[in-house]
Order: sequence, then C-alpha cells, then structure tokens
Amino acid sequence: MRLSKIVLLWVAGFLITPVGSAVAQTPGSELGWIELPVAVMQGLDKITARISTFEAPVGSTVTFGTLSITPRACRKRPPTETPENAGFFEIDEQKPDEEEIRLFTGWMFASSPALNAVEHPVYDVWLLDCRSASTNGQSSGAE
Repeated sequence: MRLSKIVLLWVAGFLITPVGSAVAQTPGSELGWIELPVAVMQGLDKITARISTFEAPVGSTVTFGTLSITPRACRKRPPTETPENAGFFEIDEQKPDEEEIRLFTGWMFASSPALNAVEHPVYDVWLLDCRSASTNGQSSGAE
C-alpha cells in the first residue's frame, strides 16, 4: 500500500512537470559556462598523417586544407566544475571550381571528439580548448 502511494505521487509529479523543462539545453544556456573568444582546434590530414593545431576566433573563418571552419560560440566550464569545452561550428568544404558545401553545423565537445564528428575522407577536425585570447606569435618561454 505504501509503495503504491509513492509510485502514485511520482507519476503525479511527472505529469504536472511543465513541458518546457524537458527541452534539451545548449551549453551555456544554463549557469556555469564561460563564453570565450578563441577556439583552439586540431586537424588531421589523413593523406599526409600530419596533425595541425590552430586557433579560430569566434565569428571569423579559418582554413584547414579545403575546409573553411567558422566557430560561432566557444564555451568553457569554470575550474571549480568538471572540465569541459564546447563550441558551435559551421564547417564548409570549398574544392577548386566547385560550389561550397556545408559539411557540419553543430556543437563539438573537447571531451568527446567522436560525439559530433566531421565526416570527411581526407580531414578530421576537433575542438581542443577555448581561450580568452590568441597566443599565435607569442613566446611561452625565455629565448
């Protein structure tokens, strides 16, 4: 009898829950994400087996091989929480003498690169980190 009351209360609570709270949220729509202006990415050229690390400022387009990569958002969890970086990207391919083709639009997570992967026969790209400023051309140590 007591178990049936608990189950009944649980079902009642489930049924009264507003539908809007069940909608999936994007990273950053909840408190705790920090917006940062630079996405640090890595790309693999499967033909030459070379891995390149590059930075892409949010809102601008960078090129990796025939791919044009445009980060629209880059977010990071604060140091007091579980480490995670997430970025929203638009990735297009521009082959010579052909129209540009959209290959990928969506969120990438640094902790799970295969979750939303770019499917391309020659290139793989993934998010490494989100930073507050570009470090291109800066030295990290004494010379």
